[in-house]
Amino acid sequence: MIRINQIRLPLDYTEEMLCKKICHILKTDRNAILSYRIVKRSIDARKKPDIFYSITAEAEAKKEERLVKKAGNSQVSIVVKEAYQWKAAGEKTAAHRPVIIGSGPAGLFCAYLLAEHGYRPLILERGRDVDTRKKDVEAFWEKGAFDPGSNVQFGEGGAGTFSDGKLNTLVKDKDGRNGYVLSVFVQNGAPEKILYEGKPHIGTDILIDVVKNMRERIKAWGGEFRFQNQAIDFEIEKNRLYGLLVKDEKGQTYRLECDTAVLAIGHSARDTLETLLQRGVPMEAKSFAVGFRVEHPQALIDTAQYGRDKGDLLPAASYKLTAKTSNDRGVYSFCMCPGGFVVNASSEEGKLAVNGMSYSGRNGKNANSAIIVSVTPEDYGAAGPLAGIAFQRKIEEKAFLAGNGNIPVERFGDFKEDILGKRETGNVPSDTETVSFFQDGFEPQIKGGFTYTKVSGILPGQLNAAFIEGMEQFDRVIPGFADDHVLIDGIESRTSSPVRIPRDETNQSKIRGLYPCGEGAGYAGGITSAAMDGMKIAESIASRYKPLYTKAD
Repeated sequence: MIRINQIRLPLDYTEEMLCKKICHILKTDRNAILSYRIVKRSIDARKKPDIFYSITAEAEAKKEERLVKKAGNSQVSIVVKEAYQWKAAGEKTAAHRPVIIGSGPAGLFCAYLLAEHGYRPLILERGRDVDTRKKDVEAFWEKGAFDPGSNVQFGEGGAGTFSDGKLNTLVKDKDGRNGYVLSVFVQNGAPEKILYEGKPHIGTDILIDVVKNMRERIKAWGGEFRFQNQAIDFEIEKNRLYGLLVKDEKGQTYRLECDTAVLAIGHSARDTLETLLQRGVPMEAKSFAVGFRVEHPQALIDTAQYGRDKGDLLPAASYKLTAKTSNDRGVYSFCMCPGGFVVNASSEEGKLAVNGMSYSGRNGKNANSAIIVSVTPEDYGAAGPLAGIAFQRKIEEKAFLAGNGNIPVERFGDFKEDILGKRETGNVPSDTETVSFFQDGFEPQIKGGFTYTKVSGILPGQLNAAFIEGMEQFDRVIPGFADDHVLIDGIESRTSSPVRIPRDETNQSKIRGLYPCGEGAGYAGGITSAAMDGMKIAESIASRYKPLYTKAD
């Protein structure tokens, strides 16, 4: 296979133009090319407003080595494609089928691999199936009908279902798991372009159907789903798991014999973490980050990133920003949602948390992102592995009270004056062009009720000050980012789990048979990394146990 890097094409390129470009670079004609495909495509706006696609393609051709030598430049090379390979099965016979607790990306991909290879996993999900869950979430956003068991955090697909569906990850992928995750999404209804886009995303509207299709495949391969079935206790003796206590949809409790359980519980299963700690499962507090959702006119972001209006050929622009404050605290953007909505993502009564969400079209008027500040166990002011959860609950309760149950919203100029007692020139628009983006009634795009009020009392003072300093640094990169009119929505507290459950080289906890997995256990930070971690746990289980059946059965 020949890889061709840095193919430059206009935004309105055609398939014919791409093919001609490949032939030109390889100095050959179309007859010599057997097949080709795009493996990566990204927008290059470094010389804005001159914007183009930079494409990496792979071609299968006759006499490939000769063509590469003939091309004679570093843009072309021979590559050997190594697809993801399922690891060989173990030799031990399992007494019970594996149980997966949670059906977010980690649990779903763990179940997908195990089911495909004959292990008939049982998936316990405390929330509802994705179709019912969608109705519950919309009822909450539109009418305030909160259901602690079915919301943005809990239910089939996990918290990622009601997000932007972003699939980029920084995890190194020498084993091909990332490619497998993307291919499974495509096989189950995601657009094929996620296989090569530089910043792939699916969108909530499509992701819902993808999750449902994955569930049906798992069931066809012998897996079983039990919705509204929550693992409420763990039978552990001599550091080994023997069973689970499960509460079903009718509120009845039953015992489930189990010696292999995957803890894919997500970052919001606080009650489960409390139970695990009581049962002697080792865990530790870890650093995470908190902050606010920040809303800007999408047109402002487009102009800053592209040097012009995006027009019809460019997608809604995104950004990724990082800063270091004067006291060495990190501030950065997280889960940026072009053309998206801020959503009420609460999962506990009397507490409020927000997230960001985009549909596949990303055609909303506002851009939003979490601008978050790093916090460490030293910031919590309390000891113990669950101190970070206590900190989250405290600020979520303050956010709930600030908005009287609605999402509290404040303009950045007012927020800054609340904290500093004055307004400085750093957040004043630099020119009339920037001011114009905020005219014509710039208002929040929010799923759920919101209230204009003060959000400055939610976080401790040093975190508020770091947030302001970070915003002003970002304003030097994107003019208008710290404009007085920018909207601050609180509070973004669920960026990642504040807890890690240690695991050994077999990916088990000290409690044998218990496999901590995904974001809730402290081993992932998004849809793709959680899915890849779920795959890793499936491989670990398969390296120990034989399948329960073969495909020939």
